Amino acid sequence: MHLIDWLVMAGTLLFIVAYGTWKTRSVSSVKSYLLGDKDLPWWTIGLSIMATQASAITFLSTPGQAFDDGMRFAQFYFGMPVAMVILCVFFLPVYYRLNVYTAYEYLEGRFDLKTRSLTAFLFLLSRGLAAGITIYAPAIILSTILGWSLFWTNLVIGLLVIFYTVVGGTKAVSVTQKQQMIIILTGMFVAAVMLVLKLPSDVSFGDAVAVAGKMGKLNVVDFEFDLSNRYTFWSGMLGGVFLFLSYFGTDQSQVQRYLSGKSLAESRLGLLFNGIIKVPMQFLVLFVGILVFVFFQFVRPPVHFNNANLEKVEQSAYAGTLAALDSQHEDVFSQKQESVRELIGAMRSEDEAGIEVAQQQLAGFMQQEASIRQEVKALIHFTDPNLETEDNDYVFITFVIHYLPIGLVGLLLAVIFSAAMSSTSSELNALATTTVIDFYRRSIRTRETDRHYLHASKGFTVMWGALALLFAMFASLFDNLIEAVNIVGSLFYGTILGIFLVAFFFRKVRADAVFLAALVAEFLVICIYLMGFLDAFRFPFLWMSLQFYIAYLWLNLIGCTLVVVFAVYLQFLMGGGGRGAVAASRG
Repeated sequence: MHLIDWLVMAGTLLFIVAYGTWKTRSVSSVKSYLLGDKDLPWWTIGLSIMATQASAITFLSTPGQAFDDGMRFAQFYFGMPVAMVILCVFFLPVYYRLNVYTAYEYLEGRFDLKTRSLTAFLFLLSRGLAAGITIYAPAIILSTILGWSLFWTNLVIGLLVIFYTVVGGTKAVSVTQKQQMIIILTGMFVAAVMLVLKLPSDVSFGDAVAVAGKMGKLNVVDFEFDLSNRYTFWSGMLGGVFLFLSYFGTDQSQVQRYLSGKSLAESRLGLLFNGIIKVPMQFLVLFVGILVFVFFQFVRPPVHFNNANLEKVEQSAYAGTLAALDSQHEDVFSQKQESVRELIGAMRSEDEAGIEVAQQQLAGFMQQEASIRQEVKALIHFTDPNLETEDNDYVFITFVIHYLPIGLVGLLLAVIFSAAMSSTSSELNALATTTVIDFYRRSIRTRETDRHYLHASKGFTVMWGALALLFAMFASLFDNLIEAVNIVGSLFYGTILGIFLVAFFFRKVRADAVFLAALVAEFLVICIYLMGFLDAFRFPFLWMSLQFYIAYLWLNLIGCTLVVVFAVYLQFLMGGGGRGAVAASRG
């Protein structure tokens, strides 16, 4: 990487950190550290909410997702505007009326302490794991660029993020995220423009979009109702709505963002702004991945996008086999490129027969290419079984490093690191807030000074940062990082949301019923997910087998529904009395 790129990246990141530190130089109380001064306008809240969700994983993994699977992932976000409206109507007024630090404080008044503690614990578990993945994602980039091991790269990135979060607190997180989102959106738009400019001179933008469509990459909406299909209209509008309700309504990393607003109205506007802008932003990021796909139809891509893996195979006994496969890949690419140009010519002349022939040829070449890539992955596994063979998350960064001009490489890397800083810092800050408010101050050290809790908040930030870093160091790469974060969330968010829905809408349900319902529902959700790893769930005593797989987005709806149904049923069995009756009347 050129010196100018290093200067652009370092200068951008240092400016953000310095600005955040300067803006929070007067933070001296635990309330200011955890909630800020409640003076943020709606646009800062909206951008902060977006930046918290838009981690480095979004800009690493989402283009790779589109490169491999097209635009289907966009359906994941279809339910977001609906969720934002529901949150503005039902959730925000409750939080503002009670003037809480965390969303889970409300549950003690509505139910009891054990229900509050269980819900807060589920949040800590899910967000703590996700924080590790958000550290791991940018570490992949630096390890690729610098040739460092992932272990040391994780360590460097993790320590920087922990330092930044401990110094700044929640206000530093919020005020810097505004600048970070501006940089992020600018960088992705520039990447899209550069991809179009780098297409061959005889290939227009319209040609590129048409080619992507004919090659099956613009498959935005799928109305098929299939529980095993991860991304359909129905999984987005049902499972996605429940995921976003839980994430934005009960996840402290998001609740903490809009609790810092000037007023209820400002926070509502911030949430609605996020719901409106997030979907087109995600379309932009996915479309960048589509443009990368089209670009690599005219410029030969590597046979495997993780160059570090290829170097290890080249130094092994499989080097000759890899060279042969690379030669085959080059031949297939040349033939595929000719078919792409034939497709463009047929589309320009509106030759339907020619279009169909070219599409069939391209389908065959893409299948051959996929087969070669699988053989390369097998070689990588034979060389070292500990190496991760999935390479979709390296697609976009490969384009950035090798094909963008000097200066823009640094800008795009600043985009990814800005996203990493914003999401990870808000996660660590939320984890520390929940630990201090819902456990430490509530149940362990209940009568300490404000300064004591301020220091405790910083200490727990360091602790959670260390745990996230530990998880990042020993986590293997999932098939796709953006999916990994959402899978972790889906395992717990449904149960958490179910508890809150019972609290809001089922006034006769008491603490013991919802507590037991949550435990049973969470157990069943984890069982359902684990059963998806089996090729068949066997019942030997029935001499049969049952194919069993449910896409992870549906786990949010399943978990939430199970909590509500079990809670109502258990309360019916227990009768109208019981613990929590007085609390319910107050809630």
